[in-house]
Amino acid sequence: MKTAGLVALAVAVVALAVLGFNIITLLIAAGLFWIVVRRARDTIQLGRASAGAAGLFSATTASSIGLAPLFLYFLKIGAVVFGSGFVLLAILRADLVVRLHWLTDAQLLDAIAVSQATPGPFFTVSTFIGYLLGGWKGAALATIGMFLPAFVYVAATAKYLPRLRRSPIAAAFLDGVNAAAVALMAEVSWQFARAATNNLPAICLCLLSLFLVFRYKINSAWLVLGGAAAGILLHVLAHP
Repeated sequence: MKTAGLVALAVAVVALAVLGFNIITLLIAAGLFWIVVRRARDTIQLGRASAGAAGLFSATTASSIGLAPLFLYFLKIGAVVFGSGFVLLAILRADLVVRLHWLTDAQLLDAIAVSQATPGPFFTVSTFIGYLLGGWKGAALATIGMFLPAFVYVAATAKYLPRLRRSPIAAAFLDGVNAAAVALMAEVSWQFARAATNNLPAICLCLLSLFLVFRYKINSAWLVLGGAAAGILLHVLAHP
């Protein structure tokens, strides 16, 4: 979010996501849009520079869904998802909860909680979702589908990446997509907050976690473990 334009782009993406636009489409469209904006700005600046030079010259002269659809879904997600793993939350909720109805918000939150409480990258959430939808076979296929495209991409593009990093078009595309990714993370965080903070203890735990994160920069692993311990304690007190 380096400029006011990127902030405006992020706000627009949040609005479109709330209206139900496809998450992957929003990410790609944001990247392409920002390429156009950057090229237009560069053209204007070049025109001004040329005019200045000309003036100077003149002046100086799941379970029921089947294993194959489950594998193919996560293969698609692994092939197209961009940015932080938390961008994946927006995509998973839009697809699995809202569009396909394979999971509920609560089930998706449970899978996220388990993936955050175990070692490894956030994309291991695919393992737990696969298990919910298809047992152990579903867990294995979902995990393979999620991670396989990354290995293929790395092998196919390794020698081109240094050139890509120097490309102003690629840089503009990534700036636009990054702004959209931040916007989508904010939108899905709000949706999950509404689903997770559905009682007074949950609200208090959420506020305490926010305070510890922003005031003391507590490591997220301790927050996850503390939240789990608090949940167990509350359950024991409520069901002695």
